[in-house]
Amino acid sequence: MSVDMNTKYGQVTISNEVISTIAGGAAVECYGIVGMASKSQLRDGIAEILRKENFSKGVVVRQEDDSLHIDMYIIVSYGTKISEVAHNVQSQVKYTLNKTVGLSVNSVNIYIQGVRVSTN
Repeated sequence: MSVDMNTKYGQVTISNEVISTIAGGAAVECYGIVGMASKSQLRDGIAEILRKENFSKGVVVRQEDDSLHIDMYIIVSYGTKISEVAHNVQSQVKYTLNKTVGLSVNSVNIYIQGVRVSTN
């Protein structure tokens, strides 16, 4: 699926993969995020950290009527306040999508897939 926008110059179509890649890039820039995780966990329960080119595997873009919903699967750093990290990711993703592609996001749902000790 994709998002269609009508402008005074014509129609713009943005694919869900582009939206999810932008959202994933915005999320990993937030403090306390180790990385993005795949939305389909492995059988043994270990969450794998996705690389930049695979951010779209950790983000689900849903469209219901005229509303846009984003589900994000992330791995947080050990010792951070998870609720604050999730709130920061929600704010950053909404802001980034609004500024870069002009999309108004109704909800950003965060799913914590794991906690890792940061190696920075």
